[in-house]
Amino acid sequence: MELMLYQIDAFTDKIFKGNPAAVCFLDSWLADTDLQAIAAENNLSETAFYVPIEGGFNLRWFTPKAEVDLCGHATLATAFVIFNFSDYPANRIKFASRSGELAVTKSDDKLVMDFPSQPGKPCVTPPLLVEGLGKAPIEVLSSQDYMAVFENEEDVIGLKPNFDALSKLDLRGVMVTARGKDVDFVSRFFAPKHGINEDPVTGSAHCALTPYWSGKLNKTKLNARQVSERSGYIECELKGNRVFLSGKAVKYMEGKITF
Repeated sequence: MELMLYQIDAFTDKIFKGNPAAVCFLDSWLADTDLQAIAAENNLSETAFYVPIEGGFNLRWFTPKAEVDLCGHATLATAFVIFNFSDYPANRIKFASRSGELAVTKSDDKLVMDFPSQPGKPCVTPPLLVEGLGKAPIEVLSSQDYMAVFENEEDVIGLKPNFDALSKLDLRGVMVTARGKDVDFVSRFFAPKHGINEDPVTGSAHCALTPYWSGKLNKTKLNARQVSERSGYIECELKGNRVFLSGKAVKYMEGKITF
């Protein structure tokens, strides 16, 4: 069996920046064990698999350790592959996923993702969170991840996490965030429980970050930067219960899986 595989850098227009994702087209689903084995072999934060269905595609995402419910950068990467390396005729793609219907629209040189808003709720600060971050945040919320809010951008950049402690938390991962200097807000994202110590640019985290900062800054359109080593830039817009995330992508490589 041969499968086409693309590696795409998402939320950037330069290779070696943004967040790399593997994208694999399937005519029909392989066994889950095969999907997980491919993702583990790729050893990227996410591998996306997509299968054609009536009206669009079914989309699933795997880390090296587990399937996840939502992944932004791998969705952006998948749309980039469909738009650029297939004969897909329209400028809007619908995806069926474990997080419901998602859509990606091509707009000039950007891709715009239509995702569910996932606002966090204030919660008690878990001691493991403070231990894992090495610094107490000024506010903590929870959704599918913990959101730890800090005073300023320097606090976020300067964190040196204890990933062993963070891996013992009960939620998927931890996003840390603060007001930005030249953007509305900055963030980082840690998910050691799923084999990803630090994710370079995390689209799904912005489903919680966007409604939070929209409320704090009293604006619905925001510019964000994830201040990981690779870094990435995301344009965010809150419309009701949906979050629209815009970014660019670039192909790093393509190849074939033979097994």
